Amino acid sequence: MTRRSLLLSLAAPSDKVTIALMGVRGRGRNLTQAFANLPDVNVAYVCDVDSTVVEPAYQIIERSGRQRPPLVADIRRCLEDKSVDAIVMGTPIHWHAPATILACQAGKDVYVEKPVSHNFYEGELMVAAARRHNRIVQAGTQLPSLPVTNRFHEYIDSGKLGRVLMAKVWNVQLRRNIGRKPDEPIPAGLDYDIWTGPLPKLPFNRNRFHSTVNWHWHYGCGDIGNDGVHELDIARRALHVGLPQSVSGMGKKLYFDDDQQTPDTMNITYDYGDKIIQYEQRLWNPYGLESCDNGVAVYGDKAVAQFGHFKGKEWGFRVFDDRNNLVHEDQHDKSNIDMPHARNFLDCVKSRQKPKVEIEDGHLSTALAHLGNIVARTGRAIRLNGAAILNDKEAAALLRRQYRQHWSTPKG
Repeated sequence: MTRRSLLLSLAAPSDKVTIALMGVRGRGRNLTQAFANLPDVNVAYVCDVDSTVVEPAYQIIERSGRQRPPLVADIRRCLEDKSVDAIVMGTPIHWHAPATILACQAGKDVYVEKPVSHNFYEGELMVAAARRHNRIVQAGTQLPSLPVTNRFHEYIDSGKLGRVLMAKVWNVQLRRNIGRKPDEPIPAGLDYDIWTGPLPKLPFNRNRFHSTVNWHWHYGCGDIGNDGVHELDIARRALHVGLPQSVSGMGKKLYFDDDQQTPDTMNITYDYGDKIIQYEQRLWNPYGLESCDNGVAVYGDKAVAQFGHFKGKEWGFRVFDDRNNLVHEDQHDKSNIDMPHARNFLDCVKSRQKPKVEIEDGHLSTALAHLGNIVARTGRAIRLNGAAILNDKEAAALLRRQYRQHWSTPKG
């Protein structure tokens, strides 16, 4: 018996959580790796509409000592199986809300990748579905499951920074030019109707598919939703805030001349009255900011704490006093970053306790990305009263979207 087979055998069948892996390319492949390496998981299905991308996920599953589960394209087959406890979702963004809501209605728990929704309205529906059906829904912003993240927030709450008034989030990295591509016939092996889901159907285009799908407004949220939401979540938790009073700033394409629609450059300010979060994005720099490409700085009147993936190190944080002296440094132990979050989800499925990033937390942090995008798309500041945008019909219309008639259409 191999070490992996022995590890898997240690968990009794009654202690295992049976999951369906939905979407196993990209982030979905990372989630396959994380969950397949936990001993108390039974993988019942691989659910993916593109049969050409599933082989690497199957190889991961086999290396973990498991047999290949069935491949299905339609999530409803997984939801109808009473033995399935949870859906682990690494699909494109436009499927996050539809599948989460369907899963909650079917009595399944859900791990859903970030950003949790395509628009603000979908996030509200997801929270409501989780509450109505008493489901565990974990958002895939995994950093809060790292012990070093908890230590970072504990340091801030200790008062050592002094009076904390502001946080800055940055997403500064070099993305690629995706060029321009014509529409083309639907490729073999792809169920394009299910892939499209409840969205109005567009012609198939490689620059609106797989690794480029996030950069088109019809399907994605841009990099503020793709990467920025991780650090916005950390900053929002550090300041203990939810939705802002107003959002202002800019976002546009300054650098790339290609099929991308979403901004490569953003500067967004979230005003909470007594506190502020600033978001800065430049996707055309290879050099990052403060020695890391994605990070958070929390400013007090006595010191600043910086959290990030600093060059040559794992995720961690460092603190500089008011004389710019480094007074504290802490970092992650270099273990897999996805495993603790997957572990937390499984534990909460069993205990019915609140997970590290429960869907309402995931919605609030994702909402910051949506609101920043609304400012970028309208070119105007917006004022809010809770979940409502005041006195701007065009901006308010971007809180939700139009759907086609489809069995997956999100409903309240």
